[in-house]
Formats: sequence, C-alpha cells, structure tokens
Amino acid sequence: MTSPARSAPEAARSRTGGISKFAFCMAFVALSAACGARRIQLPSDPGSPFSDYSQVHAEATTACRGARTMTAELGLRGRAGGRRLSGRLVAGFERPASMRLEAVAPFGPPGFILATRGTDAVLLLPRDERVVRGESAEEILGALTGVTLAPSDLQAILTGCIAPATKAVGGRMHANGWASIDLEGGATMYLQRMGAWRIRAARRDGWDVDYPVWQGAFPQTIRLQSQSAPASVDMTATMSQIEVNVDVDPAAFTVDVPPNASPLSLEELRAAGPLGEPQ
Repeated sequence: MTSPARSAPEAARSRTGGISKFAFCMAFVALSAACGARRIQLPSDPGSPFSDYSQVHAEATTACRGARTMTAELGLRGRAGGRRLSGRLVAGFERPASMRLEAVAPFGPPGFILATRGTDAVLLLPRDERVVRGESAEEILGALTGVTLAPSDLQAILTGCIAPATKAVGGRMHANGWASIDLEGGATMYLQRMGAWRIRAARRDGWDVDYPVWQGAFPQTIRLQSQSAPASVDMTATMSQIEVNVDVDPAAFTVDVPPNASPLSLEELRAAGPLGEPQ
C-alpha cells in the first residue's frame, strides 16, 4: 500500500504549545452537527439454547477469518471526548499485528501517519514535524481518537470478526430471527437471519459494535461506542475501496521520519487530541 505523492506547503507551527492544533484539525474537522448511525435494536428476550451455534459462527466469519490483509478508505464521523469529529483515513492491515493509518487532508501532507509492525509503532505529524516513538499503537491511537484498540483488534472489528482468533463457546436463539453467540474471552456477537445469518452487532471488553450496512462479505458501515468513561467515544466508520488478501509492501508499515522531527510525548498528543481540554 503506497500513498499518493503530495506537495508540502509550509504549515504554521507552534512549538510553544507542544503541538499545533492545525495538523490535528486537518485530519479531524470539528462539526457543528454530526451523528452516528442509528443503533441496531438487539433482542431483549432471554432466548433458548442454539445447538448449531458453532457451525453458524464458522459460516458467518469465513470471510473475515480468511482476511490475511485488508486495505480500505475509512470515512469517520461521530464524537470523542465530547467533541464532534469527522475525517478520512487510508488504512492497511496485515496479520498478526501490522497496521498503517494515514489521515487524508484536503491539501498538503497528511494530518498524521501511524504505522506499526509488531510492537514497533511510530506516529508522524508531518505538518508539525513531530514524532511519537516508544509507545504502543494502541496507546497512540487512543490518544488520537479515543479508540484504544490494538491493530489486530481493530482489523477484527472492521472485517466483522469482532475479535482476533475467537472461538464460539455458546449460543442462544431469540425472537424475530435473531441469535447470539458467546465467544471465548467474553465477547458476544448478535446475528440476524437475512437469508443467510449475518453479523449485526457485538459487545466486547468495553465496546459496543454495530454493523448497519454490509458490502458483500464485509461490513461497509461500523459503529463503535465505548461502554463507559473516561474516554466517551461514539464513532461511525464507512469503508470503501476494500481490498482483501492483496500483497502489501512491508514498507507500508514503517514511517520515513524526517531527521529534523522533534519528539512528542503521548501526554502532549493526548492534550492536543479530542480527549484533551476543549479549546
């Protein structure tokens, strides 16, 4: 996965505040009116034993379990830390734990580039010439967006598997064509019979996930909500240009850091992001 060549106009920078708001706002523009997709109404009845849960889970997750790599464009809108946000990312993933997220700006360099291969994560803010090193991709992504998820977890959610390497351990049948399947590790996915069984929502370790719209074998719209404070997040991602199991250049999961880039701490990044104090 490569990024298109971009011009590099001079950007206003402010070192005194740690990081200028300009680069961040180019990636995530504050909105006066934004809303997430409508919540999917899950079954409320206790249900009855579902003997075929293992087979249904295997069939419903065939595509996402087979997704060794995925690239896509993500249109984001919603709220994080009390701020309404919107933006567009170019994303790439490769199992087991490689990821690249690039915030597309209307002009000039990207708002940020976050890349990780294994445990080696780097965030570059090209407009500010600042770099974050020595932190996990999970912590960096949390400071940027409030979505504190590891690359493997984010890939699993975006492809519809809910969590990486999960095993179905139980299931219930519900009214109106619904079923719920419990996964090893504590997550629960909710499926609805729509001809075939389709994953419609899930609950896992602090997050609610809805899949309102699917495009073929993969979700097109994903709504992600945090279940509790401190980082209140309600974000909807719309995926387009999805490609699965294409070879990705290993260089995509690294960042070319300019030699004059100054270090940025995770605390400074968090303060400048949506979880910082409103300006």
